[in-house]
Amino acid sequence: MDRFDEIVSEMDFNFWGSGEHGIPPEAAVKLIGKESVFFLDVRTKEETDLVALPFAHNIPVNELPSRLDELPQDKLIIVFCSSIFRGSMTYGYLLHKGFDQVKGLIGSIEQLVACLKPGPLFKMAQSS
Repeated sequence: MDRFDEIVSEMDFNFWGSGEHGIPPEAAVKLIGKESVFFLDVRTKEETDLVALPFAHNIPVNELPSRLDELPQDKLIIVFCSSIFRGSMTYGYLLHKGFDQVKGLIGSIEQLVACLKPGPLFKMAQSS
């Protein structure tokens, strides 16, 4: 059994039910700017040219194989895209490549951006 087979084999009811594989947008936003977290935006260049998120590092999915050296091994990597599908693919790919601190955004990029509006940011600042 190769590494990817092992990863997929561990994705049972407990794995999905625990939610440890992902992070909701509200929790992710609280980690922006933390030194121990690396936000990985896997959208295409065309998408990020239209809507860029300056706290994230953009490496399109199709460029990941040749750019893995740009990813930190010692930080939590939070993967997101405009379709949860690409983020999920990247999650599995990074685990397969030996990255063990990876979470996928559980939600859309629209939900993430909604958390960056003044109201939600103000509430977050008040609760910290």
